[in-house]
Amino acid sequence: MKTILHLHQTHHTLADFESIFKTLAQISGIDGLHLFPELYLTGYPLQDLVLQRPFIDSYLAFFEELNLWAKKQKAGNWRALLGGLHYELEESGLPVKIRNVIYEVIPGEGLKILYTKRLLPNYDIFDEEKYFAAGAQNTFYEFNREIFGLLICEDMWTSSVHDLDPCHLMHLEMKEKNIKVSGIINLSASPFDVAKKHKRFERARNLSLLFNSPFIYLNRVGGEDEVLFDGGSFVMAGPKLHLELKYFEADSKSIDLSLVKSEYEEAPAFKPGNTWEGLFSPQLDSAQTPAVLKSWSDDECAEVLKALQFGFQEYARKNGFKKFLVALSGGMDSAMVLAIIHLCLKKDQDLEAIYMPSIHSSPLSTQLSEKMCASLGIPLAYFPIKFLHSAVKNAFVSQFKEPFEGLTDENVQSRLRGTLLYTRSNQTGAMVINTSNKSELAVGYSTQYGDSVGALSLLGDLYKSEVYRLARFIQEKYNSPIPAGIIERGPSAELRENQLDQDSLPPYERLDAILEGILSYRLGKKQIIGLGFREEEVTKVLNLYLKTEYKRAQFCPILKVKSKSFGFGYRMPISKNLSYQFNS
Repeated sequence: MKTILHLHQTHHTLADFESIFKTLAQISGIDGLHLFPELYLTGYPLQDLVLQRPFIDSYLAFFEELNLWAKKQKAGNWRALLGGLHYELEESGLPVKIRNVIYEVIPGEGLKILYTKRLLPNYDIFDEEKYFAAGAQNTFYEFNREIFGLLICEDMWTSSVHDLDPCHLMHLEMKEKNIKVSGIINLSASPFDVAKKHKRFERARNLSLLFNSPFIYLNRVGGEDEVLFDGGSFVMAGPKLHLELKYFEADSKSIDLSLVKSEYEEAPAFKPGNTWEGLFSPQLDSAQTPAVLKSWSDDECAEVLKALQFGFQEYARKNGFKKFLVALSGGMDSAMVLAIIHLCLKKDQDLEAIYMPSIHSSPLSTQLSEKMCASLGIPLAYFPIKFLHSAVKNAFVSQFKEPFEGLTDENVQSRLRGTLLYTRSNQTGAMVINTSNKSELAVGYSTQYGDSVGALSLLGDLYKSEVYRLARFIQEKYNSPIPAGIIERGPSAELRENQLDQDSLPPYERLDAILEGILSYRLGKKQIIGLGFREEEVTKVLNLYLKTEYKRAQFCPILKVKSKSFGFGYRMPISKNLSYQFNS
């Protein structure tokens, strides 16, 4: 008898119970084993939503409706495995214990708990130990005379940060009880980063060989504010990839388990990948002196671009925005943001740029901004701040009897632009898109409530050198949407005469490598100097990074495309003693 596996890679808004129910109802009566992602019944990550009484009540009512639906289904040769929450409640109805589980949908009977997630990740964006109770048992599930081992997401990985290894324990039990499995099923909600795909494949091959059976990996799709889930579900048998679902799209595919065959061999030793030990490894090419960031391949650039466009559209859709506003400067970052949005803009969406030159803005900035918007057909509002700037300066002299100069004068210009940008946003209902990059965020090279404003940051996880790398990729693939003059000119905020970024900062190829060492948590000052950087340069960058934590704490959500990013997974106290950092 054939055993058909149906992989349902779903895409839902958190707690959209009606939509979730409709998707599940479509499989009724279709023979085979239907697989849905981790926490399919709610979405992920839920954070404190799992603790809120209105959410709990709504979820339990939905679950009961689903259970009754399953009981009414005619018995047949089909089942569904799906992720969901299981609550244990006290008398008042508040949770005593919450578990992240796999449910079996049994037609004619209802829903049954099969397995509880054993490894609760508690690093970077994850804080599952705050919410969930861990499971303690392996589960071997039988369907259609086939036996499957069950895992949930993190359970497929091993790390010294965890006290146990579910895969090892499952393998031991199989040997002790002479259990032969037809496959290992992993229901996941695994976030995207630019290196994650290859880590998943490597680990899945390793486990397929270890268990001498196919590894079935099912992931969810969704943009949850900063965190992106890319799908990319697959079936791996030994070294061979038998089935792969789309990335950043809902998708469903089926496979006959009997056709998934491979030549199995002894499993190689596991090398840590998506674990605490490997997660923050600095992405540096230390073969050069000084070290430089590892450059993205074209495939990696394509992944990052798709992730940014997906995350942007998800945030806009889920928050009800169809109009978007970008402050164009004639520089690289704002041009990149405009290009990224333009390339994924939908028919019912509008994009507008606003150019706000100061007395220090060059004619070239004006020409390049106009050229880019004209070639892409994007409306450009021209709004000089010269007279507003002058009025504010005169008012301050009149009130405080002294002029403001230097950094104060630069910041006033930036904040005037932020004010005008949001005034226009209020007029049109447009969502303001931030244009800062990761290098600027790391060293505080932005003005609070000025160029740091925005509802969402597209480039906040890209160092400046990576912005240029992605720009060159876009130029080659999409017929040069960014004027060449923008890419070729030196970076400048144009807030004072003849200003260049490198007047205040090291060249970006060195700055970004130093920052990657700092932000990986794996390198201290001495180790970074050991990669070929001058001590005074490292000290300067470290000082800038440490003293601008307060700015990052007030920054907008950042689309996460790296294993270590500012934002949701970056939790750093603002107030702290800094001296230890300079001696490490």
